[in-house]
Amino acid sequence: MTSFNRRSFMASALASTSILALPVHATEVPEFSRDTVISLARELASRDYAPRPSVPQDWLDMTYQDYQTRWFRNRDALWSDTNRSYNVDFFLPGLYFPRPIQINTVANNTAERVLFDLSLFDKTDKAPDLSIDDSLGYSGLRLRTELDQPNLKNEFCVYQGASYFRAIGLGNAYGLSARGLALKTGDPMGEEFPEFIEFWLESPAPGQRNMVIHALLDSPSVTGAYRFDITPGENCTMEIEATLFARGELNHVGLGPLTSMFLFDQTNRTRFDDFRPAVHDSDGLLVQNGHGEILWRPLANPKQLQISSFVDENPRGFGLMQRARKFSDFADLEANYHKRPCLWVEPKGDWGKGAVTLVEIPADQEIYDNIVAYWRPDTPYAAGSQVDLAYRLTWGHEPDLQLPKVVNTSGGARVFGDPGRIMTLDFADHPLLAGGPDGIDVHISSPNVETSSGVLQRNPETGGLRLAFSFDPGERDLVELRAQLRKDGQMASEVWLYRWTA
Repeated sequence: MTSFNRRSFMASALASTSILALPVHATEVPEFSRDTVISLARELASRDYAPRPSVPQDWLDMTYQDYQTRWFRNRDALWSDTNRSYNVDFFLPGLYFPRPIQINTVANNTAERVLFDLSLFDKTDKAPDLSIDDSLGYSGLRLRTELDQPNLKNEFCVYQGASYFRAIGLGNAYGLSARGLALKTGDPMGEEFPEFIEFWLESPAPGQRNMVIHALLDSPSVTGAYRFDITPGENCTMEIEATLFARGELNHVGLGPLTSMFLFDQTNRTRFDDFRPAVHDSDGLLVQNGHGEILWRPLANPKQLQISSFVDENPRGFGLMQRARKFSDFADLEANYHKRPCLWVEPKGDWGKGAVTLVEIPADQEIYDNIVAYWRPDTPYAAGSQVDLAYRLTWGHEPDLQLPKVVNTSGGARVFGDPGRIMTLDFADHPLLAGGPDGIDVHISSPNVETSSGVLQRNPETGGLRLAFSFDPGERDLVELRAQLRKDGQMASEVWLYRWTA
């Protein structure tokens, strides 16, 4: 199972435009704790943002193929010669990773720097000769531990590039990513990419299931101290604490940001000449808002940038899901899109007023991550302010929110009768729908057009129900649609939200 692919490289290449400041290293601090990183972030924010040195030019001039000619030797991983429950592998800098990070280990409340060592990497006979100087360091790290195979440490989590990180549950293949923080995503003046510049890895005891990582974040607008308590398994869970220090006003900040890829499925299949029926890491945004309402918004690959805001107060959770789970949904033997994880964000404490924000960016190839989702606070954070956050990330299975869910959305032109479009929604088999269409009320609405009342039928393939309805967009380029099933006046499905575009 590999954590490295060309698309993750492209995302990191975009992120590498941020130039970062030089931290005060943990080796100068006699005792290490989370407060150590908070103090470093506070002190860093008190200074003007300054560029951090990059690696030598020959490292930056490597091609993608050059970079792949060297790889870390797992048998020499951090803690490989101990009985600690985790091993840690490292990644080289260069190419899309111009500025190395600093990595430290922590044992008995004392931090110790991990020195860069090129001899830990094997290479092919095509590997280019590279210069060595004091500017070199690693670009990221990979966690390995025993998962479902005794005495074998397998990977499940990677940190590399800006503040990006990825994880998987058992049986998953790497897919979407999370970030420490998003700034100005989709803004006309361009996005700012904060970067984790230093890590502290708490040395795990033999048999310890969780792994604790601290990270220092820096950016022109903000610094931050992060603590990740990571537990792998059927799902990989991360308990995250973050303390941010705003250098300037943060008027467009994204909390709990997720980044994924959606190229096409049945809703836009005709735009792509491809042997596969679908290509995506995630197929929808799931939201449980502060009122307990459950929203499902299928993802789109629009022809123009789209930004959608789902206004809320104190959201219970949101995330990007991959509901297509059969090989036949994708027919891709290499990418294994049907094994990509879902990722669910659960805020802790009061996140106040704001909006779950979905950014959908046009893309013509699957190497581009074109989907971003995050929580955007309603009130900007003032310059000089401190912001304390806590939330949980769950990588793997979709959360069970109890209501019947939409497992597929399809649409197309009406072939017979009046002009217009037909939409079909397939709801999963569920006890609430066991009686079939009888007793189920259909609620369909749109602020833009009139819709048909809808037809609800049993789908023999899924065992659930299928809702079909039509609308005529006329000359409109955009139509917002909403549908939900109700039974005895109560919710009998999540709310389906869809933006049709011409």
